[in-house]
Amino acid sequence: MKTQKRIYWSALGVLTAIILFSVYNYFTNYEMIAGFFEHLGYPTYLIYPLAIAKILGLIAVWTNFSSWLKEWAYAGFFFDTLLAFFAHYITDGQDYLFAFVALIATLIAYFVDRELRP
Repeated sequence: MKTQKRIYWSALGVLTAIILFSVYNYFTNYEMIAGFFEHLGYPTYLIYPLAIAKILGLIAVWTNFSSWLKEWAYAGFFFDTLLAFFAHYITDGQDYLFAFVALIATLIAYFVDRELRP
């Protein structure tokens, strides 16, 4: 049980760090992120709503307020990291490491969370 808790909190910590780093960049380096979005083929009007959704998702996961809301937050993180991974991998074949790590951390945190924090 102790090992599961360490794995869970480590995975959630890694996921949180990567998500907060992306949110920070979305708000402070808008022009750079807009260039990345255009390069990857995504519309730039998604930058701010995506940043806000990521913050709300982290709040839902960390507070454990509602299991339904937490499930949706994990689903959002899964699709966000999965699409980010494939977008980076297919378009330029590099810079996909953080998206891959976030995807793995999302999956680990979700499945261990279901056992530890129902």
